[in-house]
Amino acid sequence: MKVLGIIPARFGSSRFPGKPLIEIKGKTMIQRVYEGASKCPELNRVIVATDDDRIFQHVHSFGGEAMMTLSTHQSGTERCGEVAALFPEMDIVINIQGDEPLVDPRQLSLLIQEFKHEEVGIATLVSKHIETAALNNPNRIKVVVNHKNDALLFSRAAIPSLQYSSSVVPLRHIGLYGFRNEILQKLVALPVTELEQSESLEQLRWLYFGYQIRTILTEIETPNIDVPEDLEQVLRLL
Repeated sequence: MKVLGIIPARFGSSRFPGKPLIEIKGKTMIQRVYEGASKCPELNRVIVATDDDRIFQHVHSFGGEAMMTLSTHQSGTERCGEVAALFPEMDIVINIQGDEPLVDPRQLSLLIQEFKHEEVGIATLVSKHIETAALNNPNRIKVVVNHKNDALLFSRAAIPSLQYSSSVVPLRHIGLYGFRNEILQKLVALPVTELEQSESLEQLRWLYFGYQIRTILTEIETPNIDVPEDLEQVLRLL
């Protein structure tokens, strides 16, 4: 089983422009992500996928591998799909978030191992640890699953509704994804749906069209950087 790790990275984040190139104790964020991911023994290759020449040149400057992609992509998954299409020999594609400078290679290994099961086409990580404040935080994605640990629904809202029950607690989604390469190519060709647009969550498109998303529990958690304020937590951990 050959595995390709792709780190989608764009410069023009609306909430934190230039985020991949911010310096975090002597290294840029994208360098920390790249080096952390490269420690995963199951990854045969790691590539940064970007549409920005500044990121492209910087990755090459520290010895990493980067590829330029179209600037019209609406998501990191689409950017991964473009690069993965060039490597049909790769069986599995791991979409590694470019805003998690403390990415743990054990997370990636856990995700990759799930693809030993032939029925798994898409997989992602979840955690049981979810604070009360996160339930109503739209930047913290919640997920509920069925008896096989396949996702039933992702939402920015508290699910199930806190109005009727406080005993059923959702899982917190950790945005690392794995795909079989042939499945990824089908996903990026799907049309956008109203369900997806209602919450700005692309995984709702996949569920809408009948694809199963296997969730895997992890105790390993690493903070991501959405806005400048999130940087403080990462600096403390470093």
